[in-house]
Amino acid sequence: MGFRLGWFSTGRDEAARELLRVVWRKIKEGFIPAQLSFVFCNREKGEEEESDRFLELCKRLGLFTLTLSERKFLPDLRRRDKEAWRAAYHKEVARLVEPFGADVIMLAGYMLIVSPQMCRAFPMVNLHPALPGGPTGSWQEVIWKLISEGASRSGVMIHLVTEELDRGPVLTYCSFPIKGGKLSALWREVEGKGVEEIRREVGEDLLLFRVIREEGVKRELPLIALTLKTLAEGRMKLKEGRVLDGEGRPVSGIDLTEEVERALREGL
Repeated sequence: MGFRLGWFSTGRDEAARELLRVVWRKIKEGFIPAQLSFVFCNREKGEEEESDRFLELCKRLGLFTLTLSERKFLPDLRRRDKEAWRAAYHKEVARLVEPFGADVIMLAGYMLIVSPQMCRAFPMVNLHPALPGGPTGSWQEVIWKLISEGASRSGVMIHLVTEELDRGPVLTYCSFPIKGGKLSALWREVEGKGVEEIRREVGEDLLLFRVIREEGVKRELPLIALTLKTLAEGRMKLKEGRVLDGEGRPVSGIDLTEEVERALREGL
């Protein structure tokens, strides 16, 4: 049996569907030599229009799909003790997905924080919209921090999921400039202004904010596809919370910037 990939998603928007579509296509084309063993969604059919679209996509692609509604799962416990609920919920999720024996589980728009127990039990990887060592949090929080710091570069990384949010060992990353060229004029628009003032007056409609987001988003798909290809071909391995190369030696974040930029030019 070849490399088995598991897929976790809340399926909350078009981006979540596009991630799944592209990876499914790249597997079918042979670019990623893997089998998409299952898809797990923390919403059931009928809960949200967007997640219904996601589940319908899974059906059309012929993917084995598992669901467990977070909303319906022990709601009283969730109100009383979120950490206990998180552990109980993911214990049940683990029971559902364990028989599939996935070599790696990709979190792709999965909006729950995974329990520590599940982090330790399964090799799980996540995409984070920042460079290694960069800002943590949601993509919105990351961009505001970049603007606040006047950062000159940003990036996207894929890391091992651990108990420390967005700080697990890095598998791969790519970087891109967010200053200079056409962006210089956009930075001048925010000179002398604090981030809180900008957020209050303009918010996410700020052109600089939108451009940084667009530059990151368009690199996410190539980075995911290239990383999964590297894992499926055995050129990178995950073992006991560590990232290793094909020979079993520890590695710390492979820079795939050149490969990602080439993929963008070639229309991955």
